Amino acid sequence: MLSAAGLALGPSFLDPERLISTFGVIGILAAVFAESGLLVGFFLPGDSLLFTAGLLIAGGAYLHLPLWLMCLLVSLAAVTGDQFGYAFGRRFGPALFRRPDSRLFKQENLARARDFFARHGARSVVLARFVPIVRTFTPIVAGASHMRYRTFVGFNLVGGSLWGCGVTVLGYLLGGIAVVRDNVELILIGIVAVSLIPVGIELLRARRRRRRATAA
Repeated sequence: MLSAAGLALGPSFLDPERLISTFGVIGILAAVFAESGLLVGFFLPGDSLLFTAGLLIAGGAYLHLPLWLMCLLVSLAAVTGDQFGYAFGRRFGPALFRRPDSRLFKQENLARARDFFARHGARSVVLARFVPIVRTFTPIVAGASHMRYRTFVGFNLVGGSLWGCGVTVLGYLLGGIAVVRDNVELILIGIVAVSLIPVGIELLRARRRRRRATAA
């Protein structure tokens, strides 16, 4: 059903339906956890994966569990992933900011999350949930910045629940509409495109700041 989308969105092993059909609920939860708090999880298709999970539950394919249970499990995986990221940043933050670039780690991704955190403060824990790449590194930056743990937990619960439940329920509701079922590839491409808009805006702002600094 989603083969074309897999080709359009990246490598075939990142095709949301392929991931779900192969690994089931465990695969979804592992991907959400990794994207939420592991440095190597930034490339995972979190938004499209949750949307597809909701869509498949609506169609009764691969995932045979209640929507509420899927939302609960995804939210727990997202919150737990962020908690791990916070602890990791708290413990290894200073060394991480000095770490050289590698194939799976780029300082620019960490810097982007740091700028996002600096602008939005504690709210960034919630807002970053809806920004790919930034959502992976923000809890790490929060830990490295020694953000008050109790504050982080509160915002993490809100952000993880809103993102985990919201995107999954959206897929479930739209999965009942024929035009959506018939154009899943385009819908997933649209989700990725929309989710990348904040990233594009951040890049443009960073470029403008560099130009201003150079001019000054």
